[in-house]
Amino acid sequence: MKKILVATEKPFAKAAIDQMAPVVKNAGCELVLLEKYTDKAQLLDAVKDVHAMIVRSDKVTREVIEAAPELKIVVRAGAGFDNLDLEACTEKGIVAMNTPGQNSNAVAELVLGMMVFMARNGYNGTAGTELRGKKIGIHAYGNVGHYVAEIAKGFGMEVYAFDPFVAKEKIEAAGIQPVDTVEELYTTCDYVSLHIPANEKTKQSINYELLNKMPKGGVLVNTARKEVIHEEELLKLMADRPDFKYISDIAPDCKADFEAKFEGRFFFTPKKMGAQTAEANINAGVAAAKQIIGFFETGDETFRVNK
Repeated sequence: MKKILVATEKPFAKAAIDQMAPVVKNAGCELVLLEKYTDKAQLLDAVKDVHAMIVRSDKVTREVIEAAPELKIVVRAGAGFDNLDLEACTEKGIVAMNTPGQNSNAVAELVLGMMVFMARNGYNGTAGTELRGKKIGIHAYGNVGHYVAEIAKGFGMEVYAFDPFVAKEKIEAAGIQPVDTVEELYTTCDYVSLHIPANEKTKQSINYELLNKMPKGGVLVNTARKEVIHEEELLKLMADRPDFKYISDIAPDCKADFEAKFEGRFFFTPKKMGAQTAEANINAGVAAAKQIIGFFETGDETFRVNK
């Protein structure tokens, strides 16, 4: 019997586990749960006899992989997968996957929710601004970007998108204005919503020069990864431009500088909150379980992210 481990330092929604369990059981596999663990040793012990893993933000490092001799597949329940050591997975013949699209609506709703919060000055009783008629730029038009665009259109915003990997015709068909360069996106839009991954090309790519192109009152919304922001240059921009605001669902390393210098011009959620809805947890968890079963039963590697 194949053993599938759900490993999470933070509690996985009970409703998600309840819906994952029958999927796994019906396939003749066993689902085991390691929840709220406080020591890496607990994880290393738990993986020693498992054939598959499902994780959220937990780090599947080379050490973890080497401690799991039976491991054949690991699935990150979510879109990002930078917490998986892909090189080590490949070396050990382990398939690594993510579950793209399952958290997209949850992240998109948070984007617009934080935008409204900032536009209304944190609901502090003073007059704010409206989103209707403002221009929003989607930096990377993937699953989340698609939902952000749809919700933004509902607010009456003008929506632009930059993504060199998506055909302009597809963007236009969704009623969105494609732009040719990232510089054009930032120059044009009052709000920019980031959805790029964190990799060698994108880390620290959101810098002073790019952000300074935004119009007066520009707002950057980051529900991607903090690593894509050049934090030192962002601080400089915030100091040079009292009109600029920054919103993120993950606090930067320089959070203390924001708190000391830029009150009212930023908002950070207490932890990464994009996928923190009951629906998103269920969708991603069930998708991960089904992908593992599909891999074991038919060799399906549709969402494989390593070579």
